[in-house]
Amino acid sequence: MTVRITVWNENIHEQENKEVAERYPKGIHGAIADGLIDNDLTVRTATLQEPDHGLTEDTLGNTDVLIWWSHCANDEVADEVAERVVKHVHDGMGFIPLHSGKNSKPFIRLMGTTCNIKYRHSGETERIWVADPGHPITDGLPESFEVPSTEMYGEPYDIPEPDRTVFISWFEGGEVFRSGVCYRRGRGRIFAFRPGHEEYPIFFQDEIR
Repeated sequence: MTVRITVWNENIHEQENKEVAERYPKGIHGAIADGLIDNDLTVRTATLQEPDHGLTEDTLGNTDVLIWWSHCANDEVADEVAERVVKHVHDGMGFIPLHSGKNSKPFIRLMGTTCNIKYRHSGETERIWVADPGHPITDGLPESFEVPSTEMYGEPYDIPEPDRTVFISWFEGGEVFRSGVCYRRGRGRIFAFRPGHEEYPIFFQDEIR
């Protein structure tokens, strides 16, 4: 069975920041999509600027997993589109919010909390530890790996207790963070994954892909 994936990106930084555009010439959505090329996957992309933000009823009805990257334009997503995403998750669609997608309207609605964190923008090293080596998401990964430069996310992380915590991150300042957490909502499954700050080439790193 072919898995149908939609990669969504607000696509703002790539248009407004020359360095981000050079780092991600196909956009962050393009880099993520390129990392998912597989015979058993069909991948499409969508962005905030499209009608209905590219997330029409038809698109979501033909999506098995929605991957969501956002940062500075979370509030610009129309409420009706956010509710449409939430409905499809409850109906069985997978949802993977990346990095600041934790503050997206769909994720906040699905969690029922603020999803706020402590953060520091400092370009430091992150070590990601595999906390649940039996989970399929961790297949093929070592017990830990590093992201050389990133933004720090730290606890407390205002989310409900996860069903499973797959990754825990450590940063140079000593902070830790639940950087890969799983939930079920209705018939849908959610995996919130922390890495992916736009100022660094994180989505080209093999372990992240």
